[in-house]
Amino acid sequence: MYAKQISVSLLNAFRSLRSTSAIAMSALLLAACAVDAPTGLQSTPASRLLAGSSAITLGSASSFAALGASTVTCTGAGTNTGDVGVSPGSSITGFNPDCTLTGKLHAANGASATAQADAATAYGRLSASPCNVTYGAVQELSGLTLKSGVHCFPSSAQVSAGTLTLNGLGPFIFKVTSTFITFVGSSVILTGGATCDNIFWLVGSSATLGGPVAGNILAYTSIGMDVGATLSGRAIALNGAVTMSGRNRVSVCG
Repeated sequence: MYAKQISVSLLNAFRSLRSTSAIAMSALLLAACAVDAPTGLQSTPASRLLAGSSAITLGSASSFAALGASTVTCTGAGTNTGDVGVSPGSSITGFNPDCTLTGKLHAANGASATAQADAATAYGRLSASPCNVTYGAVQELSGLTLKSGVHCFPSSAQVSAGTLTLNGLGPFIFKVTSTFITFVGSSVILTGGATCDNIFWLVGSSATLGGPVAGNILAYTSIGMDVGATLSGRAIALNGAVTMSGRNRVSVCG
């Protein structure tokens, strides 16, 4: 049911945008967030819009803890549980012995190319989901408890201090037009049956993680992890780098 709600034109638009600018991708995300409901979910339930989590898949990208387009870099005794790959770039640095890896390295090979293609398809499909809630510019998420649904941010989103709580079985889809940032000292926690496999952060430019985060981060440009930041999920950069700065831990869900 979910797949039927995605128009061929939006998918084609996404595929063509991969060769253009991040500004164009931001415009696509913004257009998909046109419904404005800052005080609560719209009457259309998320279960109808998304047809359940079974319709949301990352394909072969699911096995990757970190997947970049240009480079993947790990320094300072980081830990990755899952595969690490890059495509179309070929540079993966810092693994074994500096950073430990439970999984395989895939540098500019068929596995990483297919994973990038699958991640791009997932990004396009998720971006087409109608918004349940639309927030203001530079939305502060600290201290909030959010329910399942499609949460849309016309500009940026951040967790600057304290805790963002995700409550419910999901799925949770966060469509952030510009940047997504979590600061040192902040955290994202899951309650009420939420799992990291059912959380998707779609970032129109780049994501920067300073505290613990849960979910699958699909950034149009790049993903950077500050020293000590952790991710229960996947770090996928569609057009740029994934950079782990020290003592980072990335663990694939499931």
